[in-house]
Amino acid sequence: METNSNPPPADGKVSSYGWKALAGSTVGYAMDGFDLLILGFMLSAISADLHLTAAQAGSLVTWTLIGAVAGGIIFGALSDVYGRIRVLTWTIVMFALFTGLCAFANGYWDLLVYRTIAGIGLGGEFGIGMALAAEAWPAHARARATSYVGLGWQVGVLGAALITPALLPTIGWRGMFLVGVIPALIAWVIRSRLHEPELFVKSTAKRRTFVESFKLLIKDKATTKISAGIVVLCSVQNFGYYGIMIWMPNFLSKQLGFNLTRSSMWTAVTILGMMAGIWAFGQLADRIGRKPSFLLFQAGAVVMVLFYSSLNDPNTMLWAGALLGMFVNGMLGGYGALMAEAYPTEARATAQNTLFNIGRGVGGFGPVVVGMLVQSYSFPIAIGTLAAIYIIDMIATIFLVPELKGSELK
Repeated sequence: METNSNPPPADGKVSSYGWKALAGSTVGYAMDGFDLLILGFMLSAISADLHLTAAQAGSLVTWTLIGAVAGGIIFGALSDVYGRIRVLTWTIVMFALFTGLCAFANGYWDLLVYRTIAGIGLGGEFGIGMALAAEAWPAHARARATSYVGLGWQVGVLGAALITPALLPTIGWRGMFLVGVIPALIAWVIRSRLHEPELFVKSTAKRRTFVESFKLLIKDKATTKISAGIVVLCSVQNFGYYGIMIWMPNFLSKQLGFNLTRSSMWTAVTILGMMAGIWAFGQLADRIGRKPSFLLFQAGAVVMVLFYSSLNDPNTMLWAGALLGMFVNGMLGGYGALMAEAYPTEARATAQNTLFNIGRGVGGFGPVVVGMLVQSYSFPIAIGTLAAIYIIDMIATIFLVPELKGSELK
């Protein structure tokens, strides 16, 4: 294992290694967002070409998320045993290979297999990248660092929203899958220049086995309570995000007559709002604390979801989408710091990937539940119902999540 590592400077400034670790983590998470959103935009073209039913098309998204959950849990624990950089390299290779194979799929079943395995590779990015960035940055700026990693996803999604309408008519869905390999190659190049963080190298004497890393998430009553709270927060985050982002372009197209370009514009505006929210959350969390920041954004999500569900004017829905995105997804800026501070180094990536991906697994049902509510009632009712989950989020934050601002990592 590479042992030439740099701790965060004693004066609290961010080291050059810290910036490199942040860049590698952010690009990797951008790869995730780009890949998942181009799939959403391509479902109609894939369905027409391969003669898929609506259920089969939707399952491509669901099984990608299921693969991500499995990959996150497995690779997070492996990185606590074998190292952040080494395991991130494994995830990139798996993702790139099977994303590329999607371009050559002949039908539903082989495409489903490729998407699921690509999802397994994709799943490792969030938690390992968050742990890597948190371990390389000083305590007073830790939430900002992990919020910047969270911004990577939105940059990838924004890239998908802007690039797909331009390239899809020309190169088709198969060509788009090949384009999806490019971010993985960039991430691989950046990570090839990184070594393990100082904190991880020093934890060698305390290193646990694969199974023992999971046990540390429920090692006592207090830790189990924190883990339960974080699972609720991550579940609500992903449920709301996927429920809205997967269905909204479809709704704008079918109900309001938005073409692909205008639907992409709504997605881009909403994503810009999400990016502003994630950035603002990181700034606030390092200043006023993690818990107050979560409660502020959760309350904002309740208000904006209810407000948005009452709208029917296309132009208003465009700008209001930015505010909706800001509160619904801004909380992503705080999970990395919160989990980094709640668990020791020998279980940090395990916690990040296991707890977040459990939430991602729950969130994978968001599009299904929203779809059922749309079919039985209406889209405004389906979106308005999501407000209730953010109230649950606030209760979990108040009673289960401690304030850990400024904690030194163990």
